[in-house]
Amino acid sequence: MATAGAAGVPAFPSSFHTQEVATDGATIHVRVGGSGPAVVLIHGFGDTGDMWAPMAAELARDHTVVVPDLRGMGLSSHPAGGYDKKTQAGDIRAVLAKLGIEHSDVVGHDIGTMVAYAYAARYPDRTDKLVVMDAPVPGIPPWEQIVRSPLLWHFSFGGPDAERLVAGRERIYLDRFWNEFAGTPSKIDEESRRHYAAIYARPGAMHSAFAQFLAIPQDATDNLAAMATRLTMPVLAVGGAQSFGANEAIVMRNAATDVTELVVPDAGHWLMEEQTAATVGAVSDFLRRPK
Repeated sequence: MATAGAAGVPAFPSSFHTQEVATDGATIHVRVGGSGPAVVLIHGFGDTGDMWAPMAAELARDHTVVVPDLRGMGLSSHPAGGYDKKTQAGDIRAVLAKLGIEHSDVVGHDIGTMVAYAYAARYPDRTDKLVVMDAPVPGIPPWEQIVRSPLLWHFSFGGPDAERLVAGRERIYLDRFWNEFAGTPSKIDEESRRHYAAIYARPGAMHSAFAQFLAIPQDATDNLAAMATRLTMPVLAVGGAQSFGANEAIVMRNAATDVTELVVPDAGHWLMEEQTAATVGAVSDFLRRPK
């Protein structure tokens, strides 16, 4: 498999392959490798599936690892709609079905956390374990307090004028997230910033990225309905000590019955970049633990 394209972005193992999977309205770019029980790793905004390379390399020792780019992000297609997380959970289900996978663990970070929750809520009988990392879940308490944080102004930022402001300045816009949400901004190195900024500068990429956030009110409605049935699979709720911290577990205890809390020291939001070894070790240990 080709490298991610930048010295700062680790490459996936050469044993991984990529393929394109058609879903309902989108084409999803997927990396697949390893063998054994399946796990799907779902990225968020500011990254693509490339962020998961170190985690994928570790888990592929004894798992089949599936790493998609979300619709409208990375190398996946840019459909006009379908950016609510319930629909994107359907994308993940379609990818796994194409690969012949009935059951899997699901891991998400940032927007990937929102999609991962939506997947577990929509397909609980197909979800063995759930890992959510450093992001709120729209609609799940204390959502109304969380969403008032001035740091989250971007949840409502989008539309034609926002796109005009950011066009040609994608790197500046992304630096805001890498700098303000990191515990140590230098951990998101220059090579990684260039790599992701180039991807988000592609035609349609920022339009789709804004659509991910503008769908959040619909996500909140969907999740409030889903919360009536609490998740019963084991859940690991991970927060960076300098970011979401213990709030990740507080949120998930309102939606699930079996929640393990983990706060990663010396990390902000960008757990895979800021504390790679600690994050990979904690998630892989949880997934390998007998259910």
